[in-house]
Amino acid sequence: KNKFNNRKYRLVVRFTNKRVICQCVYATLRGDVVVAAAASNELAHFGIPAGHKNYAAAYATGLLVARRVLKKFGLDEKFKGKEELDGEEYHVEDEENEQRPFKCILDVGIRRTCVGHRMWGALKGAVDGGLHVPHKTKNFPGFKAADEKGGESEYDAEAHKEKIFGNHVKEYME
Repeated sequence: KNKFNNRKYRLVVRFTNKRVICQCVYATLRGDVVVAAAASNELAHFGIPAGHKNYAAAYATGLLVARRVLKKFGLDEKFKGKEELDGEEYHVEDEENEQRPFKCILDVGIRRTCVGHRMWGALKGAVDGGLHVPHKTKNFPGFKAADEKGGESEYDAEAHKEKIFGNHVKEYME
């Protein structure tokens, strides 16, 4: 097999002091090439004037970059993504389709991958947008590990939905 110059796409998620940046990138010998990018300050055009750093903004930015990537490759009609948001686990490769979904690998950089971090919101947004990003629910908010070894762990999709909609911010503001 000759795998030279094959493209492996990465979903790059970065956080600055004011915004979230999501990019779909592949590497070449000359340097990384950005296929599509979205930043959370663009959410102001979609009706979100403030709060461009929180979990909900990361989710919306991931959703935006997923739709842009699929549109760029002409896959936006084949892979619609998730229709309604309920926080449940979703994998685009489970849907019946004659074509494989667009695959990206999550690139978090030097960030710690702790449970409930905002980067998982960007990942969930990209997955719900129609990208195939391999993941498990154990890092999402609402996941509760098993108490004893060999026990059953549980994932509360409703708690994740609350975090995506920003209800934790709303409660804090009240």
